[in-house]
Amino acid sequence: VQLQASGGGLVQPGESLRLSCAVSGFTLKDYAIGWFRQAPGKQREGVSCINSNDDTTYYVDPVKGRFTISRDNAKNIVNLQMNSLKPDDAAVYYCATVRCGDYYMSTREDDYWGQGTQVTVSS
Repeated sequence: VQLQASGGGLVQPGESLRLSCAVSGFTLKDYAIGWFRQAPGKQREGVSCINSNDDTTYYVDPVKGRFTISRDNAKNIVNLQMNSLKPDDAAVYYCATVRCGDYYMSTREDDYWGQGTQVTVSS
């Protein structure tokens, strides 16, 4: 089982990035996938998730209206489109299998995690 996050980089405030989480070793359509981020000195934060069976999505308040999560089960990829990026969005972003609903996302000890991808937002 593997989750591979990619797409991070250095952008200026107001610009966009698209992160991708490529999964292998399991059937993507059977799992909800979430994105988390962790900035230096801060706790890990759940950013967004997408459910497995009905594409229900969740977004943490600071990213609502700017980030969009989507999934392509045929390609085994979950994307996170990040627009209007702010310096506060800078962090290492991780994808993982999660529980996902309209108002929550959560993890368990047996969830799968990918390695992080760095997002830097700076002028």
